[in-house]
Amino acid sequence: MIFGGDDRPPSGMLSIKRTGDHPEPAPEGEVGEGVCLETSRGDIHCLLHRAPEPNGAALLLAVGARGGFGGPADGLYPQLAEELAAEGFSSLRFEYRQANQLDECVLDALAAVSYLNSLGCGRIGVVGHSFGGAVALSAARYTKVIAAAVTLASQTHGAEDVVLLAPRPLLIVHGEEDVRLPVDCAHQIFDWAFEPKEKVLYPGAGHGLRECRQELLDLLRQWLPEKLLRLERQRA
Repeated sequence: MIFGGDDRPPSGMLSIKRTGDHPEPAPEGEVGEGVCLETSRGDIHCLLHRAPEPNGAALLLAVGARGGFGGPADGLYPQLAEELAAEGFSSLRFEYRQANQLDECVLDALAAVSYLNSLGCGRIGVVGHSFGGAVALSAARYTKVIAAAVTLASQTHGAEDVVLLAPRPLLIVHGEEDVRLPVDCAHQIFDWAFEPKEKVLYPGAGHGLRECRQELLDLLRQWLPEKLLRLERQRA
């Protein structure tokens, strides 16, 4: 099982077992290595961005309720993953088995964490956009392998688990002109969370964060390595 020690399965005592994995072709037009995670609840299709010289840390990138791989800001995730792979951070993008079903998607994320951990990644930064923000925060509740969390234009439903994230660092990002999930969602999650926490709001940006794409990319390229490598230095 992927749960052990102090980790607990999601509500309703749901659980998932990762039974194997195998390579598969990546979808046309996508970068990264296609990987299928075989689990007790069905297959999870992923794209792995493998660091040529891994540093023991990785990113897990969760999309919104519609599923897919690309993430916000016109496919920010593949660019972020490729650029950070050159700095030693592997990344995994995964497609939900049952998009928009929170408990099932959290289980998908936890199976993905288990897979990254099996590759030698002991510190994982999870990033989630919209519905994926709740997936990221809920998944972090159940495993300490997740060492840092970032929400991008997150919903509040399911994000209540942020109260259990500390002392792991949190970054909350939101567009001030988001009409799908208003910026009040960011304020609410920030209020729920304990330190260490940061909040970055982008004026003029909507739910997809396209208007601030470069600024967001620059922020994540700096924040994620800084937090994950700082944790490694603290353990040394």
